Amino acid sequence: MTRTRYGQPAPMPDSIRHFMRTGQHPARSIPCPRCGAAAHRPCRIPSRGVPLAQVHQQRIDARAQLVACCPTCQVTPTVPCHTAGRALDNGAVHPARHTEADRSAA
Repeated sequence: MTRTRYGQPAPMPDSIRHFMRTGQHPARSIPCPRCGAAAHRPCRIPSRGVPLAQVHQQRIDARAQLVACCPTCQVTPTVPCHTAGRALDNGAVHPARHTEADRSAA
């Protein structure tokens, strides 16, 4: 995104801005819980601040939890996945929920 002299985003319609971001992973639309990267910003290595080409798995899991229902454990969006009544470790989600989230993004 082009920035003006004072650090503000260049003025452009939201439809064009969205079109320019379509090559990014859909999980970049939310903040990263692992490294703290803001929405629409690349994930970073927390100790050095170096931007990564990939998205952290925790960010992908957080997006799936935010937008999709889980067919495996039958929970609604924003509710963590569980197995035998216990939430999965570190906010992980079932693979079927990833599939459902990808289907809803298309």
